[in-house]
Amino acid sequence: MRFVLDNSVTMRWLLHDGSPARLAYASQVLDVLTHETGQALVPGIWPLEVANVVVKAQTKGLVSEARATAFIGLLQEMGIDVDAHTTDRALGDTLQLARRFKLSSYDAAYLELALREGLPLATLDADLRSAMVQTGGVLVGAEA
Repeated sequence: MRFVLDNSVTMRWLLHDGSPARLAYASQVLDVLTHETGQALVPGIWPLEVANVVVKAQTKGLVSEARATAFIGLLQEMGIDVDAHTTDRALGDTLQLARRFKLSSYDAAYLELALREGLPLATLDADLRSAMVQTGGVLVGAEA
């Protein structure tokens, strides 16, 4: 299964925080990616978002540098491809989606990518989930 992966899901794999339903959803997405020969596509901002959360988690003492490094290594081995056209769309389609759905430009980048590629979206962000459904798009897995 090919899908767009939001950082809100990715970070649950590292931090293991959130409600049981949110953790179960993140686990389900991970299973799709790793056990069902899944392929995730992420916008060009995703690596920066991952790096930002990892650094903040280390600074707060939530994860060690060794654990963060191992996590980054695992991500790099997974079937996650970074979209090369995110910035090309930022001031056009992405901006329009952000305005229409009152999303951050970062969240709108995930929505734009999912819509452009016609792929389901894996996210835990309520506003992003709502926007995806309103556009007629499909969400990965069960509701979280």
